[in-house]
Amino acid sequence: MERDWWHPKKDYVIGKQKGRFLADISRREFLALSAASIMSGTLLDKDSVSKPATLPGKKPNILVIMTDQQNAGMMSCTGNPWVKTPNIDRIADEGVRFERAYCVNPVCMPSRFAMLAGINPSVVGIESNADVDKLISPEILHNTMGAIFRRAGYRTVYGGRVHMPGQQGVKNNIRAYGFDLITPEGSEGRDELVAASEQFFKQKHDQPFLMVASFMNPHDICYMAINAYCRQTGEKILPGVHQECLNDAMKMPEGISEKEFFDKYCPPLPANHGIQENEPDGLAALDWRPFRAYVRQNWTEKDWRLHRWAYARLTERVDAEIGRVLDGLERAGLMEDTVIVFTSDHGDMDAAHRMEHKTVPYEEAINIPFIVSWKGVTKAGTVDREHLVSSGLDLIPTISDFAGIKVPSEFIGRSVRKLAEGSIVKDWRSSMVIEDENLRMLHMRDKKYAVYATGNRREQFVDMEKDPGEMRNVAYEPAYKSQVERGRRLLKEWYAAHNMNLDPKYIIEK
Repeated sequence: MERDWWHPKKDYVIGKQKGRFLADISRREFLALSAASIMSGTLLDKDSVSKPATLPGKKPNILVIMTDQQNAGMMSCTGNPWVKTPNIDRIADEGVRFERAYCVNPVCMPSRFAMLAGINPSVVGIESNADVDKLISPEILHNTMGAIFRRAGYRTVYGGRVHMPGQQGVKNNIRAYGFDLITPEGSEGRDELVAASEQFFKQKHDQPFLMVASFMNPHDICYMAINAYCRQTGEKILPGVHQECLNDAMKMPEGISEKEFFDKYCPPLPANHGIQENEPDGLAALDWRPFRAYVRQNWTEKDWRLHRWAYARLTERVDAEIGRVLDGLERAGLMEDTVIVFTSDHGDMDAAHRMEHKTVPYEEAINIPFIVSWKGVTKAGTVDREHLVSSGLDLIPTISDFAGIKVPSEFIGRSVRKLAEGSIVKDWRSSMVIEDENLRMLHMRDKKYAVYATGNRREQFVDMEKDPGEMRNVAYEPAYKSQVERGRRLLKEWYAAHNMNLDPKYIIEK
């Protein structure tokens, strides 16, 4: 069965895997455990940081592997039959895959900034890729991922795609975040990242290391829609390795006809391919560049299915690159001493709601992979389907917890280490905020409330239990009036509880 979208009440083949479900309790039981308030457990308990689980006096290495534009369903370990990711599955086989993990902002640069800085990017005025030239203050850079680990005695290195604002407005300056760069300046995170990683692992390591390996793909899928629009308008299609990778990914298997390809090999349209009923007007303000509108209006069923085919092939391409990095780690004898976290900056719409790319608050764009794995320590082959995880807020607290490092008190993220090791954690967060330019959204596990800064129809409410494909915006239906009002209130309370400002344009009083 294809995983067309995530839904907490359905297994989508996952339930048939050999892995154990960490939070396989009833919803009623879980709500009883976390019934205090909607804000319960959003702050990290700084005094409960665990000690490293390695030999006395020895801290584990940390390897953070990041892809670009890979949504949570694009892994074969999720039961997706249209993509094969044996190497990402290797990470999941030894660890815990958090199925309800989300980015803080479904756009490259803001999401990456959040993961390395541990804060909501809107706090410093970062909401879109256009903000890459923003000045990041020395105070914030002092407590970034690399800086925290370097002060704790780690060697901190970064390889591959950067796409970050930097000190004094110098974009892509990863050194400002406390890392040494092991790939050439301007690296895109392809073969050169694999080679640099393998070389790094071969070195003598007198101190534990934190390494971030940031890969480009499956991001090259972006250019399929861009190229289609350029061909229509007569604009130049920019050459580059991204075009070579995309062209290779779009190729049909040799020796079969087009009919056989679409009958047997090419993924079908997702069940939620249609446009959402009462879709908000303001959604069009979210990075809605002309090529996105063009393909939404003009692509045929075959175009969308070929997009899905190419997206899967690009995901398999980066999976193979990740496999070479894992092999290098193993050959160096470092696997058992290394905590591995696998994630992505955001997802891709993958033909849902007649969309590709990201930026919008649908599950395909915001729900991302998040796997925490330490061979022999984490609960091997486990899937956590219950806990809301924020890749941007929870990554630094999690890896710091494994390393026995206390994080700054102003961080609002939480460590998932205990969950990854099989412990029951009470009072976990029951909601989280996801932001984008001109959007604020409160994700409440089974319900989603969003408000847009522009448009006549500015609110969006989705009942994920009844509508896992997000095909209806029920914000204006009388039956949901009280729930929408509750969403408005809880959104304001979330910002207040975390000492963050909610711009008045996202506050609706009725």
